[in-house]
Amino acid sequence: MNRFVKMGLSVLLALTFILPASHVALAEEARCRGSLGTVTVDNLRVPSYASCRLSGTKVLGNIKVGTGATLIANGVRVIGNIQAEGARAVTVTNSTVGGNIQLKQGGAARIYRVRVKGDIQFESNRRALSATYNKVGGNLQAFQNTGGVAISYNTIDGDLQCKSNRPAPIGRGNVVYGNKEDQCRRL
Repeated sequence: MNRFVKMGLSVLLALTFILPASHVALAEEARCRGSLGTVTVDNLRVPSYASCRLSGTKVLGNIKVGTGATLIANGVRVIGNIQAEGARAVTVTNSTVGGNIQLKQGGAARIYRVRVKGDIQFESNRRALSATYNKVGGNLQAFQNTGGVAISYNTIDGDLQCKSNRPAPIGRGNVVYGNKEDQCRRL
């Protein structure tokens, strides 16, 4: 082979490795505006001020909800976490989450009949929050929320921890295998 043919094959071989990698990098995070049904995605982002409705969707990684965004998820399976900071509203029902649900500095949230392997965390949210009929493998925590927190009929393998919420959380019927602490000690 002459020198030009060898160089051409080298460039072709290099492109074979480079192009698929860049294509995969672009496909790692799907964006949701509107709705998704029974599809599988790697990671999912709800962009700031967008609304996303998921039904039967499988997420192999994490869901991130942007500032002012709304997520309504029913019958979803998330291998990683659901994380929202500054979201307008988050509703997760009849679903499975392999990591944590972390909702911070946002608006309203409803977590209903969800199996969460890790923790549920409500922190510094301004509107009504509820966690009912969930199975939590870690802790359920509510800190510094100001819109009201209702926590009822959950099974929690870790601790139920509530502190500095105004008004204090309400609820009943929780089975907690760890400790019930502070404002949640009677729930």
